[in-house]
Amino acid sequence: MPIASKGPMDRRPSPDFPPAEAPAEPRLAVAEVRAPGRLHLGFLDPAATLGRRFGSLGLVIAGFETVVQLGPLAGPAGGPDRLEADSPAARAELPRAAAHLAALRQGLPVPHSPPLRLRLDQVLPAHAGFGSGTQLALAVGRAYAAVHGLQIDTPSLARLLGRGLRSGVGIAGFDQGGLLLDGGPGRGGQPAPLLARLCLPADWRVLLVLDPDETGLAGDRERSALASLRPLSQAQAAALCHEVLMRVLPSAADGDYEAFALGISAVQALLGAHFAPAQSGRAYLSARVASVMDWLAAEAPRRLGLPAGIGQSSWGPTGFVFLPSAHAAETLRAAALAAGQVPEGLQLQIVAPRNEGAALRLLGPEASPRPRPEGQPLATA
Repeated sequence: MPIASKGPMDRRPSPDFPPAEAPAEPRLAVAEVRAPGRLHLGFLDPAATLGRRFGSLGLVIAGFETVVQLGPLAGPAGGPDRLEADSPAARAELPRAAAHLAALRQGLPVPHSPPLRLRLDQVLPAHAGFGSGTQLALAVGRAYAAVHGLQIDTPSLARLLGRGLRSGVGIAGFDQGGLLLDGGPGRGGQPAPLLARLCLPADWRVLLVLDPDETGLAGDRERSALASLRPLSQAQAAALCHEVLMRVLPSAADGDYEAFALGISAVQALLGAHFAPAQSGRAYLSARVASVMDWLAAEAPRRLGLPAGIGQSSWGPTGFVFLPSAHAAETLRAAALAAGQVPEGLQLQIVAPRNEGAALRLLGPEASPRPRPEGQPLATA
Protein backbone atom coordinates (compact mmCIF):
# COMPACT_ATOMS: atom_id res chain seq x y z
CA MET A 1 0.00 0.00 0.00
CA PRO A 2 1.84 3.13 -1.21
CA ILE A 3 1.68 6.58 0.27
CA ALA A 4 3.37 9.73 -0.91
CA SER A 5 5.73 11.69 1.29
CA LYS A 6 4.37 15.22 1.64
CA GLY A 7 7.72 16.96 1.67
CA PRO A 8 10.10 18.41 4.26
CA MET A 9 9.14 18.44 7.90
CA ASP A 10 9.09 21.73 9.76
CA ARG A 11 12.22 20.78 11.67
CA ARG A 12 15.79 21.84 11.13
CA PRO A 13 18.99 20.20 12.28
CA SER A 14 20.99 21.69 15.12
CA PRO A 15 23.42 24.42 14.02
CA ASP A 16 26.30 22.20 15.09
CA PHE A 17 25.02 19.21 13.13
CA PRO A 18 27.97 17.88 11.11
CA PRO A 19 27.46 18.23 7.35
CA ALA A 20 27.51 15.02 5.35
CA GLU A 21 30.02 14.69 2.56
CA ALA A 22 28.19 14.16 -0.74
CA PRO A 23 29.49 13.38 -4.21
CA ALA A 24 28.84 15.79 -7.08
CA GLU A 25 26.14 13.45 -8.44
CA PRO A 26 24.01 11.10 -6.34
CA ARG A 27 24.73 7.37 -6.53
CA LEU A 28 21.50 5.90 -7.81
CA ALA A 29 21.82 2.55 -6.09
CA VAL A 30 19.09 0.65 -4.29
CA ALA A 31 19.98 0.10 -0.64
CA GLU A 32 18.61 -2.56 1.68
CA VAL A 33 19.13 -2.15 5.42
CA ARG A 34 18.29 -4.79 8.01
CA ALA A 35 18.22 -3.30 11.53
CA PRO A 36 18.06 -5.65 14.54
CA GLY A 37 15.81 -5.31 17.55
CA ARG A 38 17.14 -4.71 21.04
CA LEU A 39 16.03 -5.25 24.61
CA HIS A 40 16.28 -2.31 26.99
CA LEU A 41 17.42 -3.83 30.29
CA GLY A 42 17.21 -0.73 32.45
CA PHE A 43 18.23 2.83 33.28
CA LEU A 44 20.97 3.60 35.79
CA ASP A 45 19.91 7.04 37.05
CA PRO A 46 16.62 8.36 35.60
CA ALA A 47 16.50 11.18 38.19
CA ALA A 48 19.99 12.54 37.41
CA THR A 49 21.13 12.44 41.04
CA LEU A 50 24.66 13.40 39.94
CA GLY A 51 23.53 15.73 37.16
CA ARG A 52 23.49 13.31 34.23
CA ARG A 53 20.21 11.57 33.49
CA PHE A 54 19.40 8.02 32.42
CA GLY A 55 22.32 5.84 31.33
CA SER A 56 21.11 2.57 29.81
CA LEU A 57 21.90 -1.11 29.61
CA GLY A 58 20.68 -2.98 26.54
CA LEU A 59 21.14 -6.09 24.43
CA VAL A 60 20.78 -6.53 20.66
CA ILE A 61 18.97 -9.75 19.75
CA ALA A 62 18.59 -11.97 16.71
CA GLY A 63 15.20 -12.92 15.31
CA PHE A 64 13.59 -9.47 15.18
CA GLU A 65 14.42 -6.97 12.42
CA THR A 66 13.24 -3.93 10.53
CA VAL A 67 14.00 -4.31 6.81
CA VAL A 68 13.98 -1.23 4.57
CA GLN A 69 14.67 -0.91 0.84
CA LEU A 70 15.22 2.51 -0.73
CA GLY A 71 16.06 3.43 -4.30
CA PRO A 72 15.38 5.86 -7.15
CA LEU A 73 11.92 6.20 -8.64
CA ALA A 74 11.41 7.26 -12.25
CA GLY A 75 10.49 10.92 -12.40
CA PRO A 76 11.93 14.42 -12.37
CA ALA A 77 14.09 15.69 -9.52
CA GLY A 78 11.92 17.12 -6.78
CA GLY A 79 9.03 14.79 -7.53
CA PRO A 80 7.11 13.05 -4.74
CA ASP A 81 8.60 10.04 -3.02
CA ARG A 82 6.65 6.80 -2.84
CA LEU A 83 6.40 4.53 0.21
CA GLU A 84 5.09 0.96 0.15
CA ALA A 85 4.37 -1.93 2.49
CA ASP A 86 2.32 -5.11 2.36
CA SER A 87 1.75 -6.25 5.94
CA PRO A 88 -0.60 -4.36 8.29
CA ALA A 89 2.23 -3.81 10.78
CA ALA A 90 4.51 -2.34 8.11
CA ARG A 91 1.72 -0.18 6.66
CA ALA A 92 1.14 1.28 10.11
CA GLU A 93 4.77 2.49 10.13
CA LEU A 94 4.59 4.25 6.75
CA PRO A 95 3.75 7.68 8.20
CA ARG A 96 6.82 7.54 10.48
CA ALA A 97 8.97 6.41 7.56
CA ALA A 98 7.64 9.26 5.41
CA ALA A 99 8.44 11.77 8.15
CA HIS A 100 12.00 10.43 8.43
CA LEU A 101 12.52 10.63 4.68
CA ALA A 102 11.24 14.21 4.61
CA ALA A 103 13.56 15.16 7.48
CA LEU A 104 16.52 13.60 5.66
CA ARG A 105 15.74 15.51 2.47
CA GLN A 106 15.64 18.74 4.45
CA GLY A 107 18.63 18.07 6.70
CA LEU A 108 20.82 16.31 4.13
CA PRO A 109 19.78 17.81 0.78
CA VAL A 110 21.35 16.31 -2.36
CA PRO A 111 21.23 18.36 -5.60
CA HIS A 112 19.32 16.73 -8.46
CA SER A 113 18.15 13.87 -6.28
CA PRO A 114 15.36 11.92 -7.99
CA PRO A 115 12.17 10.90 -6.22
CA LEU A 116 12.69 7.82 -4.07
CA ARG A 117 10.79 4.60 -3.55
CA LEU A 118 10.92 3.30 0.01
CA ARG A 119 9.62 -0.14 0.87
CA LEU A 120 9.12 -1.56 4.36
CA ASP A 121 9.54 -5.31 3.97
CA GLN A 122 9.52 -6.04 7.71
CA VAL A 123 9.18 -4.03 10.91
CA LEU A 124 9.82 -4.59 14.58
CA PRO A 125 6.73 -4.77 16.81
CA ALA A 126 5.82 -1.17 17.60
CA HIS A 127 5.98 0.04 21.23
CA ALA A 128 6.76 -3.47 22.48
CA GLY A 129 10.25 -2.97 23.95
CA PHE A 130 12.32 -3.70 20.81
CA GLY A 131 13.38 -0.16 19.90
CA SER A 132 11.18 -0.06 16.79
CA GLY A 133 11.18 3.73 16.41
CA THR A 134 14.94 4.16 16.56
CA GLN A 135 15.67 1.20 14.29
CA LEU A 136 13.18 2.40 11.67
CA ALA A 137 14.65 5.90 11.72
CA LEU A 138 18.24 4.68 11.47
CA ALA A 139 17.42 2.12 8.77
CA VAL A 140 15.80 4.81 6.62
CA GLY A 141 18.65 7.20 7.38
CA ARG A 142 21.39 4.70 6.54
CA ALA A 143 19.60 3.69 3.33
CA TYR A 144 19.22 7.35 2.31
CA ALA A 145 22.93 7.96 2.91
CA ALA A 146 23.90 4.85 0.95
CA VAL A 147 21.70 5.70 -2.03
CA HIS A 148 23.28 9.15 -2.30
CA GLY A 149 26.83 8.17 -1.37
CA LEU A 150 26.80 10.30 1.80
CA GLN A 151 29.38 9.73 4.54
CA ILE A 152 27.66 10.36 7.88
CA ASP A 153 27.88 8.53 11.19
CA THR A 154 24.97 6.91 12.97
CA PRO A 155 24.84 9.27 15.99
CA SER A 156 24.51 12.21 13.58
CA LEU A 157 21.69 10.47 11.75
CA ALA A 158 19.98 9.78 15.07
CA ARG A 159 20.24 13.41 16.13
CA LEU A 160 18.83 14.65 12.84
CA LEU A 161 15.89 12.26 13.14
CA GLY A 162 15.19 13.02 16.80
CA ARG A 163 16.26 9.65 18.20
CA GLY A 164 18.39 8.77 21.23
CA LEU A 165 16.88 11.43 23.49
CA ARG A 166 17.00 9.07 26.51
CA SER A 167 18.87 5.91 25.57
CA GLY A 168 21.89 5.35 23.35
CA VAL A 169 21.75 1.54 23.20
CA GLY A 170 19.60 1.54 20.07
CA ILE A 171 22.10 3.76 18.26
CA ALA A 172 25.13 1.76 19.37
CA GLY A 173 23.27 -1.49 18.75
CA PHE A 174 22.51 -0.43 15.18
CA ASP A 175 26.23 0.01 14.60
CA GLN A 176 27.71 -3.00 16.37
CA GLY A 177 25.30 -5.19 18.34
CA GLY A 178 26.17 -6.85 21.64
CA LEU A 179 25.52 -6.05 25.29
CA LEU A 180 25.79 -2.27 25.59
CA LEU A 181 26.09 0.32 28.34
CA ASP A 182 25.72 4.03 27.63
CA GLY A 183 26.30 7.08 29.81
CA GLY A 184 23.09 8.98 29.15
CA PRO A 185 22.57 11.85 26.70
CA GLY A 186 24.70 14.98 27.03
CA ARG A 187 23.35 18.24 28.41
CA GLY A 188 23.48 19.77 24.95
CA GLY A 189 21.38 16.98 23.47
CA GLN A 190 24.30 14.93 22.20
CA PRO A 191 23.59 11.19 21.85
CA ALA A 192 24.61 9.12 24.87
CA PRO A 193 28.24 7.96 24.70
CA LEU A 194 28.90 4.23 24.59
CA LEU A 195 30.79 3.21 27.76
CA ALA A 196 31.02 -0.56 27.34
CA ARG A 197 30.29 -3.25 24.78
CA LEU A 198 30.53 -6.99 25.39
CA CYS A 199 29.60 -10.11 23.46
CA LEU A 200 27.44 -12.50 25.45
CA PRO A 201 28.37 -16.19 25.17
CA ALA A 202 26.94 -17.67 21.98
CA ASP A 203 25.18 -20.47 23.90
CA TRP A 204 23.04 -18.13 26.02
CA ARG A 205 19.43 -17.55 25.04
CA VAL A 206 16.56 -15.23 25.90
CA LEU A 207 12.99 -16.50 26.27
CA LEU A 208 10.62 -13.68 25.33
CA VAL A 209 7.04 -13.39 26.55
CA LEU A 210 5.06 -11.23 24.12
CA ASP A 211 1.57 -9.80 24.46
CA PRO A 212 0.38 -8.52 21.05
CA ASP A 213 -2.72 -6.99 22.64
CA GLU A 214 -0.76 -4.46 24.73
CA THR A 215 1.54 -1.60 23.75
CA GLY A 216 4.16 0.16 25.82
CA LEU A 217 4.08 3.83 26.64
CA ALA A 218 5.46 6.22 24.03
CA GLY A 219 5.38 9.90 23.11
CA ASP A 220 3.26 12.12 25.36
CA ARG A 221 2.09 9.14 27.45
CA GLU A 222 5.68 8.20 28.21
CA ARG A 223 6.67 11.76 29.08
CA SER A 224 3.64 12.10 31.34
CA ALA A 225 4.41 8.80 33.08
CA LEU A 226 8.04 9.75 33.71
CA ALA A 227 6.99 13.13 35.11
CA SER A 228 4.49 11.51 37.47
CA LEU A 229 6.98 9.17 39.15
CA ARG A 230 8.78 9.98 42.36
CA PRO A 231 12.50 10.52 41.68
CA LEU A 232 14.70 7.50 42.05
CA SER A 233 16.93 8.14 45.06
CA GLN A 234 20.69 8.45 44.85
CA ALA A 235 21.04 5.31 46.97
CA GLN A 236 18.87 3.36 44.51
CA ALA A 237 20.79 4.74 41.54
CA ALA A 238 24.04 3.78 43.25
CA ALA A 239 22.72 0.26 43.77
CA LEU A 240 21.83 0.00 40.09
CA CYS A 241 25.28 1.20 39.04
CA HIS A 242 26.92 -1.24 41.45
CA GLU A 243 24.93 -4.18 40.08
CA VAL A 244 25.71 -3.27 36.47
CA LEU A 245 29.39 -2.37 36.92
CA MET A 246 30.41 -5.08 39.38
CA ARG A 247 28.09 -7.97 38.58
CA VAL A 248 26.32 -7.77 35.20
CA LEU A 249 29.23 -6.61 33.03
CA PRO A 250 32.01 -8.70 34.65
CA SER A 251 29.90 -11.86 34.61
CA ALA A 252 29.02 -11.28 30.95
CA ALA A 253 32.72 -10.91 30.17
CA ASP A 254 33.57 -14.07 32.15
CA GLY A 255 30.65 -16.11 30.85
CA ASP A 256 29.38 -16.54 34.42
CA TYR A 257 25.69 -17.11 33.71
CA GLU A 258 24.47 -17.41 37.31
CA ALA A 259 26.01 -14.10 38.43
CA PHE A 260 24.74 -12.40 35.27
CA ALA A 261 21.19 -13.67 35.83
CA LEU A 262 21.18 -12.57 39.48
CA GLY A 263 22.46 -9.12 38.51
CA ILE A 264 19.87 -8.61 35.76
CA SER A 265 17.07 -9.71 38.07
CA ALA A 266 18.27 -7.35 40.80
CA VAL A 267 18.37 -4.40 38.40
CA GLN A 268 14.91 -5.23 37.10
CA ALA A 269 13.42 -5.70 40.57
CA LEU A 270 14.55 -2.25 41.63
CA LEU A 271 13.39 -0.58 38.42
CA GLY A 272 10.16 -2.57 38.31
CA ALA A 273 9.21 -1.23 41.74
CA HIS A 274 10.14 2.31 40.66
CA PHE A 275 8.04 2.23 37.47
CA ALA A 276 5.14 0.23 38.95
CA PRO A 277 2.96 3.31 39.68
CA ALA A 278 2.85 3.97 35.92
CA GLN A 279 1.98 0.31 35.21
CA SER A 280 -1.10 -0.27 37.38
CA GLY A 281 1.09 -1.06 40.37
CA ARG A 282 2.94 -3.90 38.62
CA ALA A 283 6.54 -4.43 37.56
CA TYR A 284 5.10 -5.50 34.18
CA LEU A 285 2.82 -3.48 31.94
CA SER A 286 0.75 -6.52 30.93
CA ALA A 287 -1.01 -8.43 33.71
CA ARG A 288 -0.95 -11.58 31.57
CA VAL A 289 2.80 -11.27 30.99
CA ALA A 290 3.27 -10.67 34.73
CA SER A 291 1.58 -13.97 35.62
CA VAL A 292 3.78 -15.92 33.21
CA MET A 293 6.94 -14.17 34.41
CA ASP A 294 6.17 -14.96 38.04
CA TRP A 295 5.73 -18.64 37.16
CA LEU A 296 8.95 -18.74 35.11
CA ALA A 297 10.95 -17.05 37.88
CA ALA A 298 9.76 -19.66 40.41
CA GLU A 299 10.12 -22.68 38.13
CA ALA A 300 13.54 -21.98 36.61
CA PRO A 301 15.53 -22.89 39.78
CA ARG A 302 13.40 -25.99 40.38
CA ARG A 303 13.59 -27.34 36.84
CA LEU A 304 17.05 -26.11 35.80
CA GLY A 305 18.90 -25.75 39.10
CA LEU A 306 19.81 -22.18 38.16
CA PRO A 307 18.24 -18.75 38.54
CA ALA A 308 16.81 -16.99 35.50
CA GLY A 309 17.54 -13.37 34.64
CA ILE A 310 14.02 -11.94 34.58
CA GLY A 311 12.56 -8.57 33.59
CA GLN A 312 10.66 -6.33 31.19
CA SER A 313 12.18 -4.55 28.20
CA SER A 314 11.62 -0.80 28.43
CA TRP A 315 7.91 -0.06 29.00
CA GLY A 316 7.04 -3.52 27.77
CA PRO A 317 4.79 -5.32 27.32
CA THR A 318 7.55 -7.79 26.40
CA GLY A 319 9.05 -9.78 29.26
CA PHE A 320 12.41 -11.53 28.99
CA VAL A 321 14.12 -14.48 30.68
CA PHE A 322 17.87 -14.99 30.26
CA LEU A 323 18.89 -18.65 30.22
CA PRO A 324 22.25 -20.44 29.82
CA SER A 325 21.45 -22.51 26.73
CA ALA A 326 18.94 -23.24 23.99
CA HIS A 327 18.08 -26.51 25.78
CA ALA A 328 17.33 -24.69 29.04
CA ALA A 329 15.19 -22.14 27.22
CA GLU A 330 13.21 -24.81 25.38
CA THR A 331 12.80 -26.83 28.59
CA LEU A 332 11.31 -23.86 30.44
CA ARG A 333 9.16 -22.83 27.48
CA ALA A 334 7.75 -26.34 27.07
CA ALA A 335 7.08 -26.59 30.80
CA ALA A 336 5.09 -23.35 30.82
CA LEU A 337 2.98 -24.47 27.88
CA ALA A 338 2.41 -27.95 29.30
CA ALA A 339 1.38 -26.51 32.66
CA GLY A 340 -1.21 -24.27 31.03
CA GLN A 341 0.55 -21.15 32.27
CA VAL A 342 0.46 -19.26 28.95
CA PRO A 343 -2.85 -17.45 28.36
CA GLU A 344 -4.31 -17.58 24.87
CA GLY A 345 -2.79 -14.93 22.62
CA LEU A 346 0.55 -14.68 24.41
CA GLN A 347 3.64 -15.78 22.51
CA LEU A 348 6.81 -17.39 23.87
CA GLN A 349 9.79 -17.03 21.55
CA ILE A 350 13.44 -18.00 22.05
CA VAL A 351 16.12 -15.70 20.62
CA ALA A 352 19.90 -15.51 20.73
CA PRO A 353 22.08 -12.50 21.54
CA ARG A 354 23.25 -10.75 18.38
CA ASN A 355 26.80 -9.46 18.36
CA GLU A 356 26.55 -7.66 15.01
CA GLY A 357 24.72 -4.49 14.13
CA ALA A 358 22.65 -3.57 11.10
CA ALA A 359 23.49 -4.93 7.66
CA LEU A 360 23.60 -2.90 4.44
CA ARG A 361 23.37 -4.29 0.93
CA LEU A 362 23.58 -2.26 -2.30
CA LEU A 363 21.53 -3.84 -5.07
CA GLY A 364 22.84 -1.69 -7.95
CA PRO A 365 21.53 1.27 -9.93
CA GLU A 366 19.37 -0.86 -12.23
CA ALA A 367 17.57 -2.68 -9.43
CA SER A 368 14.24 -1.80 -7.89
CA PRO A 369 13.23 -2.46 -4.30
CA ARG A 370 12.06 -6.05 -3.89
CA PRO A 371 11.96 -8.70 -1.17
CA ARG A 372 15.33 -10.27 -0.33
CA PRO A 373 15.77 -13.89 -1.48
CA GLU A 374 16.09 -16.19 1.51
CA GLY A 375 19.63 -17.10 2.45
CA GLN A 376 21.33 -14.35 0.46
CA PRO A 377 24.25 -12.97 2.51
CA LEU A 378 24.47 -9.35 3.55
CA ALA A 379 27.49 -7.13 3.94
CA THR A 380 27.92 -5.69 7.43
CA ALA A 381 27.23 -1.97 7.52
